[in-house]
Formats: sequence, structure tokens, C-alpha cells
Amino acid sequence: MSSFWTWYIGIITVGNILACYWLILWTGKPRPDEAAQGDVTGHTWDEDLQEYNNPLPRWWLWMFYITIVFGLGYLVLYPGLGGVAGQLGWTQASQYDEEMAAADQRYGPIFAAWAAKEIPTLARDADAMQAGQRLFLNYCATCHGSDAGGSRGFPNLTDSAWLYGGSPEAIKTSILDGRAGIMPPMGPALGEQGVAEVTAYVLTLNGREADAGLAASGKARFESMCAACHMQNGSGNPMLGAPNLTDDIWLYGGSPGVIKHTISQGRNGRMPAHGDFLGQDKVHLLAAYVYSLGQSPAGS
Repeated sequence: MSSFWTWYIGIITVGNILACYWLILWTGKPRPDEAAQGDVTGHTWDEDLQEYNNPLPRWWLWMFYITIVFGLGYLVLYPGLGGVAGQLGWTQASQYDEEMAAADQRYGPIFAAWAAKEIPTLARDADAMQAGQRLFLNYCATCHGSDAGGSRGFPNLTDSAWLYGGSPEAIKTSILDGRAGIMPPMGPALGEQGVAEVTAYVLTLNGREADAGLAASGKARFESMCAACHMQNGSGNPMLGAPNLTDDIWLYGGSPGVIKHTISQGRNGRMPAHGDFLGQDKVHLLAAYVYSLGQSPAGS
């Protein structure tokens, strides 16, 4: 942090504390025209409700002073004035590192033992899967849902459809390194009519009815402009994360309007990498848990 911001924050912070002290002293000074202590001030509400000039209780006033002293003492010991570190040298980063080191020392051997097992074997370990579920709820449920059922733009992890493959290695790679799925906008190249034709053809790929004439024209356009990613038969390409268009599983929705929007405007999806944050052993456990979701009867 630059010296300007350190001074800026420091002046405002200390100034506010001193202003509070001044305000207490100023409001406690007697005024020439005010009523004597214990007398009514002359303010009356509802005909007979009167205000008395009574000072704050001493213990209450001392609480204000103690708070001010505490605030100044805190700023001396801990960082609170921009770039000033504080006498104790504490930082939230150092505390986090210390707590993580203590946790790794305690739980690291457990995760290391689980990481020594193959993912299919680990997926059958009930204790390991309980720990894996907690990791999933902490780091994955925000996007994929607490039941891993996914939502619009976030894949369902309990079925058999995988954008990048559902093998243990593919799942682990997705969690470790993340994924970036890009569907380029085809509207400028296809034009409005072309988008309508390809939409009709995509509908027929998974057995739905569409205008036969549009679908026939769309097939040729699809083979020339879409097959490089989605393959000639529309079955998709896990190497590129290009989805299978022949099933009825849709990441962003499968209505004709949504399909048309996807073709015309494209899509951008990103799965953040968790390897640096979680480490190899925890990612291995998390991958085993995700793998187990697709093996259960509910996910089959």
C-alpha cells in the first residue's frame, strides 16, 4: 500500500476516534441557558410528558472512554492504519497460513492415505466419501448444487453425460486444472436463416420434430461449420468439451429458442482450477466423490 493511502486511512481513523472523544466532552459541558441538573428542560410532549436534564450514568460514560482507549490500543497492536503493520506483526494471511499448517499436520496423513488408493476403490470407502461430500459442499455446491444436480450453465454430476469425459482421470483433471468451454457465436457467419436451419437440424438429432426443409438445409451447414467440434453425427467431442447433441441433456436448456440463442450468440463456461487451493490429495478425494455420484443408482 502506498504512503498516500496509509496517511489517508490513518488520518481518517484516528481523527474519528479523537472526534468521538471531543464530542463526549463537548456534550457534557454545561450551557448558560440550560436547566439545572435534575430540573425539567422545558420540553413537553402530550401535555404532561416532560424531559429532565439528567446526565448519563457514570458507568455508561466510562464505557465510551474505555471503547476509545481500546480502539487506540488495537491500532497500536494490530494493522488498522493502512500500511502500518502493528506491534504484534499479525496479519490475516499469517493466521490463515498457521491454521492451515496446523490442519495439514493433523489431517494431512488421513488425506495422504486416501490419496494412495485408486479412485474407483476410494469411491467405495464410506468414511472417505463422507469427507469427500463435505469438500464438495464447501467448494462445489455453489455452482453444482448440494445434490450435485447442477443448474443452468453448470453440469449435472449425477448422470452419465460428461463434457470432458467421466473417467476418474478426466474428473480429477477437471478439478485440478479447471476447464474453459467456449462455444463461438455462429450468428454472424450463418445469418438469421442459417441459424434457424441449424436449430431445426439440432432438434432432429435428439429425435424431436422440426421443419423438414429447414433441417435438411441445416444438416449441410452443421457438417461444414459445427462438425469439427460436435462430430458429424452430433455425438460431441470430450477432448474439446463439445457436448453430445443427440441426447436430451442440455447445459443451458434444450428449448428451440435457447438452442437458437446458443448457436447465434455462443456460450462461455469456466470451471475454476482447484489444484493450487486444495492440493493433490484433497482433489483426489473430491474426484472420487464426484465419480461415486455417477455410479450410484440415483445417478445412473
